[in-house]
Amino acid sequence: MNENIALNISALHKAYAKNIRPVQIIEQIYNRIDEVGDPNIFICLFSKEEVIRTVEALGEYNPDLPLWGVPYVIKDNIDFAGKPTTAGCPEYAYIADKSAFVVKCLQEAGAVLLGKTNLDQFATGLVGVRTPYGAPLNALDTELVPGGSSSGSAVCVAHGIASFSLGTDTAGSGRVPAALNNIVGLKPTLGSISSTGVVPACRTLDTVSIFALTASDAYTVFSVAAKFDKTDSFAKSISTPSLVTPPKSLNIGIPSSKSIRFEDDKLQQQSFTETIKRFEENGAHILEVDFQPFYEIASMLYFGPWVAERFVAIEDLMDKDPDAVFHVTRKIIETANNFSAVDTFKGLYKLKQLIGELRPIINNCDLLCVPSIPTFVKLSDLELDPFGPNNLLGTYTNFVNLMDLCAISVPTATRVDGRPGSITLIAKAENDPEIAALACSVEAWGHRTLGATNWPVEQTNLQDATSDKFICIAVCGAHLTGLPLNSSLTNLGARFLRSDRTAKEYKFYALPNSDVAKPGLVRSSTKDGNSVSVELWEIPANNFGEFIRTVPAPLCIGTIKLLDGTEVKGFLCEGFAADISEDISDIADWRAYLAKNPV
Repeated sequence: MNENIALNISALHKAYAKNIRPVQIIEQIYNRIDEVGDPNIFICLFSKEEVIRTVEALGEYNPDLPLWGVPYVIKDNIDFAGKPTTAGCPEYAYIADKSAFVVKCLQEAGAVLLGKTNLDQFATGLVGVRTPYGAPLNALDTELVPGGSSSGSAVCVAHGIASFSLGTDTAGSGRVPAALNNIVGLKPTLGSISSTGVVPACRTLDTVSIFALTASDAYTVFSVAAKFDKTDSFAKSISTPSLVTPPKSLNIGIPSSKSIRFEDDKLQQQSFTETIKRFEENGAHILEVDFQPFYEIASMLYFGPWVAERFVAIEDLMDKDPDAVFHVTRKIIETANNFSAVDTFKGLYKLKQLIGELRPIINNCDLLCVPSIPTFVKLSDLELDPFGPNNLLGTYTNFVNLMDLCAISVPTATRVDGRPGSITLIAKAENDPEIAALACSVEAWGHRTLGATNWPVEQTNLQDATSDKFICIAVCGAHLTGLPLNSSLTNLGARFLRSDRTAKEYKFYALPNSDVAKPGLVRSSTKDGNSVSVELWEIPANNFGEFIRTVPAPLCIGTIKLLDGTEVKGFLCEGFAADISEDISDIADWRAYLAKNPV
């Protein structure tokens, strides 16, 4: 095959629709492996003949399977039936008797596994070189670290060997390698992807992560992978709606000029500043945030009692054969002996205190935006100090899982020195669709290619929330996520789109007591209105009439103007109710009102 076909999912499926056979793609991939010539990417690469048998068993192209014929790899702390799982440690290795739950989900969607990739041993590290198997090379610059702990998974995608890969993320291992290799790294809501069949690092903080060439691909894989696993005690059931065009008037929190860290890397600072300027040009409101409390939380991951969780994961090996553990990894995990049960509870209390202090900031922002890494780390830096550079790479990642946030690292325009630009979008748990949609817009800004290939970046066409198959509706009260009437939406097949705000021309009222506390939204004819917090949901058009029948007076469904000027259907209130209700326009947020006035 002379043509080199891009491996992003849309390009691959277009090729299949034109009768390109998956066997041809497998030939291209194994030729690419030879071209790259890095023997340390894989710990277990399946033979080409074995993979060809797998793709031949797929039969004819089936576009109904979202990952049909899509090649991928998994980090070697994730099980695949009949193959060894090493977690980067030969003495720990075992043959998996069955595949991880998430791998089964991908197989059922038509994905094709190529092999298992190298990693920082026991997923401990952000540099990607803490492995007895020899470190993979950075796909763009061999002087730089590849990034860990999911080094092989990220490098493999960046080289155009796989369409996507699975990593894991505890401290940033699903984001830092993405930033260093010019690809997307999706760190989902904790519990959204099953951990059954995954070797733990810190069980309470771990998640399977996804590397991909594009944000759209990462979210497509996430939508397949995020299936509830009743055998996983940490599992959550979450919604994965179609991606829709994000609102322009987002409130984006960034580290303040006094607290942001670039380690004197002026080009990294310039890259981030230019991206933030682009957000502003597109209508976003930028809020500077003191990031010191976030840094304090980040430091707790390796310098607090959570390091004891890493000891728990390999306790037997540490007791019986500590020399089997990579020397740097062993030094980190051995610090668990410095902490007592009392220290653990003190750490938990401190974490809760800091999260409480940051809650108003997080609630005031639709999302946070940070540099994925403050600066780049070279292999030579680790020769002088094997620990400091690793901690530096976790500056903007280590706090995320401790705070139960979701995140996605997305490439931005290439820096003037040729190194990749990257930002990370961070939001509250279960806001994965919102940040993925925004990442789709960001990755199209500026000039770059996909990973280390010459494949171009394509513009992703997101679904319009006003699609004729669905009706977008704004809710501001008891129908909000987690509140008593939300099931009236979900039982009719409605899907959460995003949080938003109305235009600054509404009055907001707490209606008189009823069985369920409700607010009323009234458009003001004067200039004393406010911007009220709402959620946007999409409901199947054929169920909209049934939903309207559940709306009691004085509420009604009308047209609501959002802060960016667009209009959607939503809950309004008849004007007479304002005379008998409490004016809460100054609060302008039903959840905030309930917090102050519990019912």
